[in-house]
Amino acid sequence: MCQLLGMNCNVPTDICFSFTGFQARGGLTDIHQDGWGIAFFEGRGCRVFLDPRPSTDSPVAELVRSYAIRSLNVIAHIRKATHGDINLENTHPFMRELWGQYWLFAHNGDLKDYAPTPGKRFRPVGSTDSERAFCQILNTLALRYPDGPPPVAELHESLRALAAEIGGFGEFNFLLSNGEVLFAHCASRLSYIIRQAPFAEAHLTDQDVTIDFNQVTTPRDRVAVIATTPLTDNERWETIAPGTLLTFRDGAPVEMQNCATRPFFRPTSCPSP
Repeated sequence: MCQLLGMNCNVPTDICFSFTGFQARGGLTDIHQDGWGIAFFEGRGCRVFLDPRPSTDSPVAELVRSYAIRSLNVIAHIRKATHGDINLENTHPFMRELWGQYWLFAHNGDLKDYAPTPGKRFRPVGSTDSERAFCQILNTLALRYPDGPPPVAELHESLRALAAEIGGFGEFNFLLSNGEVLFAHCASRLSYIIRQAPFAEAHLTDQDVTIDFNQVTTPRDRVAVIATTPLTDNERWETIAPGTLLTFRDGAPVEMQNCATRPFFRPTSCPSP
C-alpha cells in the first residue's frame, strides 16, 4: 500500500516534522521504495518535488527535510508500484490546471481494469491507474462546471459521487487540493489529527524524534495532518471511516451545511468551524 500525507493549515506552516517520519516509510520502516513526491502550494503557485528513487535514499528528500517551506496545503506520496513502471512520469503527486488554479492529486490503492474513455482536455502522461483517475475527475468537473467552480458543498458532493464511482474498480484513497481546500477520501485506511492550542509534545512513530509545538507555534495556529497511518505514537489521531470524503480548510474539516450556497473562492467562501 502506498503512503499518503497531507497538511492543511490556517497560517503557512512547514511540514518538516511530519515529513521526517513520513520519509522513513520509503524503505526504512516500510517497503515502499518505488518513488516519492511532495508538493507545496505557495499563493497561486506550487513547488513540486518528485523522485523515482526511494525516499530514504533520495537527496531531494533530504533537501525537503532541511528546507522549511511554509504552505497552507501540502500533499505528499510514497509509492508502492502496482500499475506502471518506476519512473518520473508515474510519480505522485500529479498536477493539472482547472478553472485557473493548480490542482494536486495523490492516490493510494489499486484500481483493477480501470480504463475510462480518454477526455479531450485532461489525459495521463504516465501509465498509472492513479493518473487516469485524476484526469477522469478533472474532465468530469470541467464538463459539469464549464463556467468555474461551484460552491464548495456542491463540489464536495460531486467529488464524493466520483470517488464512489471510481472506487467501484478497487481501493481509492486519495488527497486532492487546489491550494484553497484539501479533500481527503478514505476507502480503507486514512487518519487525521488537528493540532491547535493548547499545544503539546509529539513523538514520531517511524523516527526517534520529538517536538514541542509550544516552541514553534502561536496560540492562533491550527494545523490538520492527514496520513495513511498515524505518524506519532503519543497523540490521538482520528480514523476516517471508509467511504468518507472530508474537506479541510483553515486546519479543520468543513461543515458542508454551512457552505451550501457560498462561492468557492476566498474571501467570501465559507470558513471552517
